[in-house]
Amino acid sequence: MANSSPVARKILVLGASGGTGRLIVADALSRGHQVTALVRSPDKVDLKGARIVTGDARDEASLRQALAGQNAVVSALGTPASPFREVTTLSTATRALIAAMKAESVSRLVAITGIGAGNSAGHGGFLFDRLVFPLLLARVYADKNRQEALVRNSGLDWVLVRPAVLNNKRGRRSVRAIEDLSGFHGGTIAREDVARFVVDQVADDTWVHRAPLIAW
Repeated sequence: MANSSPVARKILVLGASGGTGRLIVADALSRGHQVTALVRSPDKVDLKGARIVTGDARDEASLRQALAGQNAVVSALGTPASPFREVTTLSTATRALIAAMKAESVSRLVAITGIGAGNSAGHGGFLFDRLVFPLLLARVYADKNRQEALVRNSGLDWVLVRPAVLNNKRGRRSVRAIEDLSGFHGGTIAREDVARFVVDQVADDTWVHRAPLIAW
């Protein structure tokens, strides 16, 4: 049975300075949650209403400092396309995060990966699957897969959220969340709707230990 309690949570957001991360912070604050954002350059972000902690998401000590007293973590960490260089940022940060969460007794983790991770590979549509993914994102998604494996084996109360191709349109306030991808090839979703769905997972048990793909 889902737990959709309206009780305010204390949420640590990683990747809060990114396009989706900023919307997650805003959505969480609008619901009365208390938000902490771990950022490397606080002078470059404008996250009004959030508690800012300066640090690197790959550093366990920084993570533990930011995690103290929190109820949940949202990871909206991203990494740019890397056609030639190996990518390890996401898995390195996730490994440090899991250790820090266990040390601080925080169990709920909502992590955004993306369409193309795990068994959603090959469901992004012709352009994404045949051109964008192999030419620009193969190394990024290899690290997303390592990230997902770490989360799945963490022993935490995790949710892996795999958005379809992101856009910056106005949200529709409703999404499709699916696990059976047979017949699904391509799709988009607004960052605003991703943010809303992600914040929902902080207090709802429906998708715990599952990896929904979300799209319009």
